[in-house]
Amino acid sequence: MKNILKQYASIEANVLLMIKAEFFIQLVGSAFFLILNIYLVKNGFSDPEIANFISYRFLAVMVLAFPLGFFIKGKKLKPFFLVGSLGVPTVAIIMILSIKLQWFSLLPFLFVLWGVVFTSFQVSSLPFVMRNTSVENRSHAISLNYATHSFGTILSGILIYTLSQTIKDVDEGKMLILIALISYVGLYFLMRLKVDNVIVKSKIKGIQFKSYNWNLLLKALIPTFIIAVGAGLTIPFINLFFFHIYGLDSAQFAVVGTVASVLVAIMALLVPKVKDKLGFKKGITLTQSFAVLALIALATTEFYADHWWALPLAIFCFWIRTPLMNMAAPMTSELTMNYVGKQNQEILSAVTAAIWSGSWYFSSQIFRYLKSMDLPYAYIFYITAVLYGLGVLSYYLLVLDYHKRGGQEK
Repeated sequence: MKNILKQYASIEANVLLMIKAEFFIQLVGSAFFLILNIYLVKNGFSDPEIANFISYRFLAVMVLAFPLGFFIKGKKLKPFFLVGSLGVPTVAIIMILSIKLQWFSLLPFLFVLWGVVFTSFQVSSLPFVMRNTSVENRSHAISLNYATHSFGTILSGILIYTLSQTIKDVDEGKMLILIALISYVGLYFLMRLKVDNVIVKSKIKGIQFKSYNWNLLLKALIPTFIIAVGAGLTIPFINLFFFHIYGLDSAQFAVVGTVASVLVAIMALLVPKVKDKLGFKKGITLTQSFAVLALIALATTEFYADHWWALPLAIFCFWIRTPLMNMAAPMTSELTMNYVGKQNQEILSAVTAAIWSGSWYFSSQIFRYLKSMDLPYAYIFYITAVLYGLGVLSYYLLVLDYHKRGGQEK
C-alpha cells in the first residue's frame, strides 16, 4: 500500500491541483446524487417529474459537450475549470433556494445550466490529464481523477449523516446548500495551477472534421453508448428505489452511499495494479461481468421486500455492483484514449460526455414513461443488466482490436 501511495504522490503537481479542484466539484454532485431526489419527493414531486428534471441536465451536456470538444483543442483548459468550479456550487445553491421558495418554473432552466457548468469542467479534465502526465503516471492519474467522485461521496455522505443527527430540524435543502458553500474551496487549487500544456494547433482555421479518425472514434464509442443507456435507467434513481421499496431516508441512504464510495475509492486506487496484472481484456470483462450479476440480484430483492433479508441483500449487492462497475471505468477510459491516439483525444472526451449525458437524457425519459405505467423498479434494472451485458461484450471486442492494431497495455 505504501508503494501504491508513493506512485500517486509522484503524479505531476499541476495535475494533482486539477484533481483536487475536481474533488470539490464532485462533492456537490455526489451530495445531490445522494439526497436531491428524496428532497424533491418530500416537496411533492413524483418519480416521473423528478426524472424529467434530471433529464434537463443531461440534455444540456449532450448539446454542449460535442462542440466544446472541438473548441478546447489546442487551448488552455484552466478557464474551463474555473467556470465549473465557480458555476457548479452557485447554480446548486440557486436550485435549492428555488425549491424552498417554490419557484418551480425555474427548475428546468437551472438543471440545464447546472449541466453546462459541469460539462465545462468534466470534458476538459481527461484531456488535461493526457496532456500533462508522463506515460508512467498516466494510469494512476486517470484512476485518481475517477476516484474524486468516490471521495466526494464519502465526505458528503459523512456530512449529511452528521448534520442530520446533530442539528435539529435540518432538512436536505439546508445540507445541500452547506456542502455547495464548502465546494468553493476548489477555486483555491485552480488559482495555484500554473502549468497548462496544449497540443500544437493546426495552421488550418476552424473546425476540421476530416482531421479526426472517425472510424476509430466510432469503434471506441459503441461500448460507451451501450453502457451509458443502461446506466441512465438505473443510477440516477437508485436512491428512489431504496426510498420507496425499503423506506431509507436521506441520512440512511447517505450511509449506504458512503460505504459504497469507500469501496469504490479503494478499488479505484488499485486499478493500475489490476490492469498491470490482468490487462485490459480480463480486467474490464471480469469487473463489469460480476457487477452485472450483482445488479440482477439487487433488482430481484424488490419482489421479496417483505422478508427480513431483502434489504441487507439489496445493500450488499449495491456495495458489490458499485465498486466493480466503477473500477472498470478508468481502464475503459485509458483503453479508448490509447485506441484513438493523441490527435483524437479531446474530441473523444467531448463525445463521450455527450453520449453519457445524451443517453441519460433519453434513459431518464424512458424511466419517466415506465414509472408512469407503474412498472416495478426490478424490471427497469433488468433492462439495464441486459444492456450492460452487451456493453461488456463490446469492450471485449474492442480490446481484441486494440491488440490487433499493436496497442500496448501501458
